[in-house]
Amino acid sequence: MTSEATRGLALDFAGQIAPAGCIDIRRFFGGSALVRNGAQFGFVMKGTLYLRVDEAMRAEFEADGSEPFSYRAAGREVTVRRYYAAGREVTVRRYYAVPAHVIDDPALLHSYAERALHATPTPGHRLSDTMLAVTSFG
Repeated sequence: MTSEATRGLALDFAGQIAPAGCIDIRRFFGGSALVRNGAQFGFVMKGTLYLRVDEAMRAEFEADGSEPFSYRAAGREVTVRRYYAAGREVTVRRYYAVPAHVIDDPALLHSYAERALHATPTPGHRLSDTMLAVTSFG
C-alpha cells in the first residue's frame, strides 16, 4: 500500500471517528498516525488500523483474535519499556489491530477510538498504569 493510499485510509477512519478537523493525520514511519490534541491514539500501517489499548481493551481485542502491532527490525535481542524485540521481530503491545466487526460498526469504532484516546498519555503526561515490557500469555 502506498503512503498516499495509507493516508487516504487514515483520513477515512478519522472521518468515521470524529467530525472533520478533530483528528490530525501525520506521517508515521511507513504509515499514518491518528493524533488528537497532540496525543497519538492510533495509526494505519499496511492497510490496518491500530489503536492504543489499555488492559481492558487489550483483553477484548485478544478475545476477538486481534494481534498487537509488530514489525521486523535489525539488531540484537533488546528489551525496553514499551516493546520486546526477540531476534528481529518487535511486538508493540500498546497498539492492537482493530477487529473487523468494530470497523464495520461506526458507533463501535467511535467508542473504541474514544477509549484509545483515554488510554493515551497527552504530551508531557504519563499514564499511571504503565505496562511491563514482556507479558507472557498462556
